[in-house]
Amino acid sequence: MIQIQKLKRLTVYVLLGLLTSWIVSCTTGNVGTSTKQASSGASIEFWTMQLQPQFTNYFQSLIATFQTQNPGIKVNWVDVPWAAMENKILTAVSGKTPPDVVNLNPDFASQLAGRNAWLNLDAKVPNETRSSYLPNIWKASTLNGKSFGIPWYLTTRLTIYNTALLKQLSINKVPSTYTELAVFAQQIKEKTGKYAFFVTFVPQDSGEVIESLVQMGVTLVDAEGKAAFNTPQGKAAFQYWVDLYKKKLLPQEVLTQGHRHAIDLYQAGETAILASGPEFLKQIAINAPKIAEVSATAPQITGETGKKNVAVMNIVIPRDTKQPDAAVKFALFVTNDENQLAFAKAANVLPSTTKALSDSYFKDVPASASTLEVARAMSAKELQQAEILTPTLKDFNKLQSCIYENLQAAMLDEKTVDKAVEDAAQEWNSSRS
Repeated sequence: MIQIQKLKRLTVYVLLGLLTSWIVSCTTGNVGTSTKQASSGASIEFWTMQLQPQFTNYFQSLIATFQTQNPGIKVNWVDVPWAAMENKILTAVSGKTPPDVVNLNPDFASQLAGRNAWLNLDAKVPNETRSSYLPNIWKASTLNGKSFGIPWYLTTRLTIYNTALLKQLSINKVPSTYTELAVFAQQIKEKTGKYAFFVTFVPQDSGEVIESLVQMGVTLVDAEGKAAFNTPQGKAAFQYWVDLYKKKLLPQEVLTQGHRHAIDLYQAGETAILASGPEFLKQIAINAPKIAEVSATAPQITGETGKKNVAVMNIVIPRDTKQPDAAVKFALFVTNDENQLAFAKAANVLPSTTKALSDSYFKDVPASASTLEVARAMSAKELQQAEILTPTLKDFNKLQSCIYENLQAAMLDEKTVDKAVEDAAQEWNSSRS
């Protein structure tokens, strides 16, 4: 699995190199296109990530409504498998054959933003429209002071837990901090031989571990983008995860399996808690109804900082689009208040606009509320304090790889914690030169 991840990263880096070469050779593009360009007769292609077939009806209706309101614009929707999106969009953009509107996440999109691949939206989106989005969430799609994306849907992490298992073990409290989590993991292992939870250390699969460092008080990079985690706080955070692994409180496959395995273990009743978004409750209900019946939710586990994460999906527009105005118009339509609220209800996610988030749907919880309804309200409440915990960097994936791979080395006794932290910092700084 680790070798596959490395091969995938190598492919991405090669494609990024090709992308950089063609962007450097271009001195102009659609950035200079007049915002008054006519969109009459425009045809735009819209890529999403793995939203078919579950949301096929939603998007067909959305597109039909948009086309009715904008008879001069035709939208062609293409849904791309999650695992294929990075390579597919890199190939399309580097070959100057990109779609016009793309659903990505800020971490990956920022890599290409650093190479000037996306349309600068500051001149395309009026301030009044921009102010309708949650300010902190808008910032997730900015790099070097420029806006490269429009926020779409959000999720915050919750603690989903097995009430029956905890009751059986006479455990009355779900951990709310990482300190409590370590004690909880020891209790579960001693009483059942099972693991309390699963978290992945596979680079590029999940940001949960690198976010935990920030929650524990670690600063990842300084103002210049250089490593800032080679500190007592950074070493303590590395030591925390190393200790859990060496005490056998984490399964060995945390080094090779991704977040999907965490869901599988929880659904099988093999772990007591699952750190995930409330949207997975529906999946658990379908795949493991007996586990779903005894599942409840608690706030996200955090460190001494009290910080909580929010994950963002955004929409970007390639700089090489032939229809920038039509693309911007459609992107803003997809992410407006009304459509964000409708999609949030359909997908059990959170909207990124202030008005949609203030809807009673996210606040009113009846006495007879289901686990899913409780989770939705809890997640929306967390969003009031949640933030993007990791920095927007064009090579953030490299930073995460440096940290995860050296952390793995310490967990396997190939390095001391101090050496692992030092090496991770040096590797990151070297990659920037």
